[in-house]
Amino acid sequence: MAKFKVMVTDKLSDKGVKVFQADKDIQCDVLPTPSPEDLLKIIPEYDALVIRSATNVTAEVLAAGKKLKVVGRAGVGLDNVDIPAATRSGVIVMNTPDGNTISAAEHTVALILALARKIPQAHQSLKEKKWERNKFMGMELYGKTLGVIGLGRIGFEVAKRCRAFEMRILAYDPYATPEKAALVGAELMTVEEILAQADIVTVHVPKTKETTNLINAESLKKCKKGIRFINVARGGIYNEADLAEALKSGQVAGAGIDVFSEEPPTGNPLLDADNVVLTPHLGASTEEAQVNVADVVAKQIVDALHGRTIANAVNIPSISLEDWKAVQPYYRMAQNLGRFAGQFFGGQMKSVEVSYGGEVAKMKPDALTRVVLKELLEPSFEDHVNEVNIQMFAKEKGIKVTESKVDTGDFTTHMGLKVETNTGVRVLEAASSGSSTQIVNLDGFRVAIPTEGSLIIFFNKDLPGMIGKATTALGEAGVNISSLTNGRKEKGGDAVTVINVDGEVADAVVGKLNAIAGVKNATVVKL
Repeated sequence: MAKFKVMVTDKLSDKGVKVFQADKDIQCDVLPTPSPEDLLKIIPEYDALVIRSATNVTAEVLAAGKKLKVVGRAGVGLDNVDIPAATRSGVIVMNTPDGNTISAAEHTVALILALARKIPQAHQSLKEKKWERNKFMGMELYGKTLGVIGLGRIGFEVAKRCRAFEMRILAYDPYATPEKAALVGAELMTVEEILAQADIVTVHVPKTKETTNLINAESLKKCKKGIRFINVARGGIYNEADLAEALKSGQVAGAGIDVFSEEPPTGNPLLDADNVVLTPHLGASTEEAQVNVADVVAKQIVDALHGRTIANAVNIPSISLEDWKAVQPYYRMAQNLGRFAGQFFGGQMKSVEVSYGGEVAKMKPDALTRVVLKELLEPSFEDHVNEVNIQMFAKEKGIKVTESKVDTGDFTTHMGLKVETNTGVRVLEAASSGSSTQIVNLDGFRVAIPTEGSLIIFFNKDLPGMIGKATTALGEAGVNISSLTNGRKEKGGDAVTVINVDGEVADAVVGKLNAIAGVKNATVVKL
């Protein structure tokens, strides 16, 4: 019987389906885009959902998907996925941002050329048996200025291709460096500067609160008269009503639009404009792109289900295969560190500092920090928590999370926790040398605690016979001891005792330990 069930909705290339079918642990069901009602009924059975743009993954769907671990979009846009709800549900959301880069870039250039030379209108005229050469006077791209808003993957490829037409390239991207811009001969400018100078503007940014209606009536007034606009990114980046009005007035000479705020764009004012070239969301519609995104998203989901790498996730930091292999030896160490502290530390947590030293400090720590936090905070949350949503929950609870690097001393690897609660500061440190991992510091007590099995931990006075009384009580209760470690700060002062035992430890046994004079806070921790 398969370990995982994957549902594929919308149309996905067979190459992606075959990736799932080749994995003996996965059952893949291809269901033509189900209705919202049907999706709610069947989603509880599935571990993964593969979509394109037709299926809406709402908060309701995510809440119903009790087994759901990952939603994969064969493409870039995720307007149809409630990402905050997915994060709260602990569901990884991933897309394939590189799969259709070339297709989208080429479609952008196709729209620029079609708009500049009025190709669709001339084609239609000739199909109507007309010969109107003078009506379709075009514009050369040579020497013209192209404004690229968003110099990411697609914007970069568009700029590179338009550079071949010997166009001047202006670009805006808050994350682009001058060095990157120079690779395509682009000059970095503000959006306002681009609108004032460009003959053609193309947008390649995601649709966010900041980019919705980025180009509107106010900004259109500041444009160079006769400017042309292209959109193969997301509908709504241009205010379509304002753009239609500017096309009508002549402030904007033309527009090439592939995406719309509502699709299909019924009633959209751009449909009535003559000086436009419109296509029905074809940016990624090439055979090559569809095969590529299907193959990539399927492989990403297989890796995620098997607990390997997480690639192209939008609600959790992605980790490369190389980085994943590097952190794997420390995964259990992080798990046990957080699990120990989560069971042993009490009080309301205010802040958590996770420290790294030695070999592990050379790696990207975020993946391990999430593991530590999940185990540490899980006992404090009523909600289902995992490595996807734990940082969001911690933030909501007002718990400040930080990372730091420390010296390892005699150990090759160090991982530590410093937790501030309403009762004080608690400390726990784990270290390894070779294949052996131990807890080496518990609230300032130097110890050597094996990180496995059931542990009985208690604080006691450093007096003769204390450990004997505790072990006698355990023996009388039929609890077998496998190992024991003790730590103290000074002779005759406070000490901590940790006893590894076989099997379960009943609450009554813990009660007997706490009844011994000089023993306090006896607790069982299971690793």
